[in-house]
Amino acid sequence: MKNYRDSDYAVNKNSEGIVYTFADQTVVVTLENYLKENPDKTPADFAELKALSDADYYETDRSDYRQTWKNIPLEKLFEEENLAFSVPSAEQEIIELQENEAVYANRQSLAARALDKLTDVQRRRYLLYHVQGLTECEIAEEEGASHQAVSQSLLWAEKKIKKVLTMSKK
Repeated sequence: MKNYRDSDYAVNKNSEGIVYTFADQTVVVTLENYLKENPDKTPADFAELKALSDADYYETDRSDYRQTWKNIPLEKLFEEENLAFSVPSAEQEIIELQENEAVYANRQSLAARALDKLTDVQRRRYLLYHVQGLTECEIAEEEGASHQAVSQSLLWAEKKIKKVLTMSKK
């Protein structure tokens, strides 16, 4: 962070006049210059402008601080504890994307294999219950079956699916 005494806010605040800082120069407008350029104005008008200028520089200084207080030097970025904050390279993002796609494809294949192990009735009831969100009673009513038959069908379907999933982990 820059030295407070060298900040634009401090220079303007500690100056008798209003300080304008440009890229190539700094201009100070004093009370005398202001009144000479604006004969219809009073010292009170100048004091009001000075207060506005101070407030503007103060807000700019605070805004800069809020934006930069967490900044760290470049050398510290490569220290071990800061590597988690760095942006991954494009190559790393592509590799992770491909790995995620492979995991997704593997899960889809596994889900398809698990559903293939179910009977048609179990698959239909399992999908109605887990995908469409119907209750066991709603499925039983829709199919004209007993609640107990639907419940048992779902129980056996889940057991078969768990068996396929545990077999795939080995």
